[in-house]
Amino acid sequence: MTGVPHRHGNLILSTLLLLGVACSPAVSEEPQVRARRLLAATPLIDGHNDLPWALHELGIGDLADLDLNQRQDELMTDMVRLRAAGVGGQFWVCYVPTAATAKGTAAWQAARQIDLIDRLVAAYPETLARAQTAAEIRAAHRQGKVASLMGMEGGHMIENSLAILRNNYRLGVRYMTLTHSDNTDWADSATDEPVHGGLTPFGEEVVREMNRLGMLVDLSHVSDDTMRDVLRLAEAPVIFSHSSARAVADHVRNVPDDILEMVRANGGVVMVNFAPSFVSPEVAVARRGAFAAYKDAMTRFPEDRDAREKVMEKFYDEHPAPPATLAQVADHMDHIRHVAGGETVGIGSDFDGIGDVPEGLEDVSKFPDLVVELINRGWSDEEISRALGGNLLRVLAAAEDVAARLQIEKSPSTATLAALDGSPVAVP
Repeated sequence: MTGVPHRHGNLILSTLLLLGVACSPAVSEEPQVRARRLLAATPLIDGHNDLPWALHELGIGDLADLDLNQRQDELMTDMVRLRAAGVGGQFWVCYVPTAATAKGTAAWQAARQIDLIDRLVAAYPETLARAQTAAEIRAAHRQGKVASLMGMEGGHMIENSLAILRNNYRLGVRYMTLTHSDNTDWADSATDEPVHGGLTPFGEEVVREMNRLGMLVDLSHVSDDTMRDVLRLAEAPVIFSHSSARAVADHVRNVPDDILEMVRANGGVVMVNFAPSFVSPEVAVARRGAFAAYKDAMTRFPEDRDAREKVMEKFYDEHPAPPATLAQVADHMDHIRHVAGGETVGIGSDFDGIGDVPEGLEDVSKFPDLVVELINRGWSDEEISRALGGNLLRVLAAAEDVAARLQIEKSPSTATLAALDGSPVAVP
């Protein structure tokens, strides 16, 4: 029997409504109204925001020097626009340039950034609430606050030490991007010449220890071989905190289709980046050398933001391209949904870490417009809710479950790079 008798059907429908189960939106519901309803029901969790580094670049150490309760037009993020957008969760990123590795200062600079994030969350308690678990994200959202988590953008900041990795977890770091623009001693980056062929044995141990801790393994910035090695090894779902689809825009930082399929099997999530070079096929081609130019600028002017900006402005002037658009960001979300399923889609804006933005996604206040675009493309409420934050919540909860099991089975690893890789570098 394919149908439900009329009398019993009405009873079931009434019960569903009483339980608050989402039904198809009414035809007359405006997309903007539906978008706000979805944002109220499910926390929009942005996987990557570089406001802490942007504050550092502005010379803001004492947060009393800048009132983020007022709109700050030199930034893409402030409390006013976060509240206006209905953002429910945010990974604030601890970033330190890879140039710090050669100076031996990566770990202490990371500690400074972690402290800044902690003070940032404490400074705006009416808007932000510290969170470290899936349950705490949901609780903050119910309170109308932005659940604030920490991500660490680059494995160079642990300085080849699993002890530092564990300490960062204790301080609240809930994901680590294995590399940034350069290789680490144990993993290849997407934007460096490969030397390891993916992960080294010590790199594998880093992944195992992250799984044991419950720290999400972030594959943005890593090489394709590193992606594959991690996905074969990981016991918990992985994330790409700020990457898009390579089949849509051919950029090395984006995720190829075969790896999207591996992510689906792993249960992970790809959080789509808004950087125009990652979003627009035309910009990806026109600005193929942008990352090399940025790395060169960081090497030559590590402490001079104005000089770095001039280098990049010159590069962009010499490599013109049409603007990326909000619709193209949605194209990436569509593609990931098509290849890997709706359970694999997320959002990782990279706001305040990108030099330019797509038209229609200029700052954090524009998130609802992206939701409207998905609605207009025919995405269901369930699909949108998963992409907004449901998928990330599932991944984080799964990582917590894996960690609970592994902490019974395994002790903290005391492995070293020297012991596993035969490297002369020996860090306890």
